[in-house]
Amino acid sequence: MRFSRMINVVGVHAEGEHNEVITGGVLDVPGRTMFEKMTYLETQADELRQFLLHEPRGKVAQCVNLVLPSSNPAAVAGFIIMESEYYVPMSGTNTICTVTALLETGMVPMKEPVTRFTLEAPGGLVAVEAQCRDGKCESVSFRNVPAFVFGLKKPVEVQGVGTLMVDVAYGGMIYAMVDAAALGIALEPSEARDLVELGERIKRAAALQIPVVHPENPGIHTINQTLFAGPLRIENGVKTAKNTVIVSPGRHDRSPCGTGTTARLAIMHMKGQIGIGETFVHESLIGTRFVGRILEEARIESIMTVIVSITGRAWITAFHQYVLDPSDPFPTGYKLTDTWPAGS
Repeated sequence: MRFSRMINVVGVHAEGEHNEVITGGVLDVPGRTMFEKMTYLETQADELRQFLLHEPRGKVAQCVNLVLPSSNPAAVAGFIIMESEYYVPMSGTNTICTVTALLETGMVPMKEPVTRFTLEAPGGLVAVEAQCRDGKCESVSFRNVPAFVFGLKKPVEVQGVGTLMVDVAYGGMIYAMVDAAALGIALEPSEARDLVELGERIKRAAALQIPVVHPENPGIHTINQTLFAGPLRIENGVKTAKNTVIVSPGRHDRSPCGTGTTARLAIMHMKGQIGIGETFVHESLIGTRFVGRILEEARIESIMTVIVSITGRAWITAFHQYVLDPSDPFPTGYKLTDTWPAGS
C-alpha cells in the first residue's frame, strides 16, 4: 500500500481537553519565527490542518499541535497550534499537552524531579517547568505571554439579548468576558448546548463592535473567544471561580482554559480583585482545574501587562498515524452541520 501522506501523532488531554501532538511526518515549515510559520500554514498550506481536523479523521472538539525546530536560541523547539477553525498565537492546554508529549516520548530529555525548558509559540517564548516522577510528567507550569486588558465594562448589543457589558483582555487569545450570573447562567453541564449558541453570538457582536489589535503584533487582532465567568468565591482560603470558554465554530473548551484564565487574571488584577503572587483556582464546566498566579507586572509601550503562570495536568491517551490513500476522495476532509455549525 502506498500513502501520499503519513502523520505520526500522540494523543493527549489536558484536564479533559483533547489535543494531538504531531511528532513525525512534517519536516519543517518556511518562516523565521513560529508566527511566520503559522502564517505560512494559514495562507499557503492549510490543507494540513484540514486533513487532520476535518472529518473523517478529525472532529470539531479537537486541536492539533505541530512541533517544529525553532530558530530562537532560547527555545528547545517551537509549536504551532491548529484549532478546528483557525490558528491561534497561544493556548494553555495545547502547551501543557505538547510539553507532556515531548517529555514522555523522550523528544525532550526528562529530568526528575523538575524539567525546565522554553518553547516558542507563535505568540512568543513560553518558559516551562514540569514536575516529573518515575518517567511521568505529573504537572506542567508555564510562564505565559504578557497579558493585558483592552477595556472594562464595554457595552455590546447582542441580538435577542440586548446590551451586555463585557471585559476585553488578551491572555494569548483575545477574550470577551461575560458575567455568567448576571445572565442567569449557573455554569452547569446541562447548559452546554445553549451556552455555545449564546457565546458565539456574543463573540460575533463583540468582534464587530469592539475592534482590538495587539500593540506589538498587528497580526493578532479581533475578539475570538467568549468567556462566561462564574462568581469569585473563597475555597480553603484560595480565590476560586468557575468558567467556560466557547471555542469557534461552537463548542466548549473542556478544560478551564489557560489563555482564558490568563485573561481573567489580567482583568481581576486591574479591578483590584487579586494581587501579585496570589493563587487563583479556575474550574471548567466539567469540574477540572487550573491554578493561576500573577508573577509580576510589566509594560508594552504605555500598556500595563501582567505575567501569569498557569499550572495543569495532561495524560497521553493514544499513539497513532493518520494516513492519506491517494484514492481517498476526502484529502482535506469535510464538515457537516450536525456537529459543525452552519457557516463554519
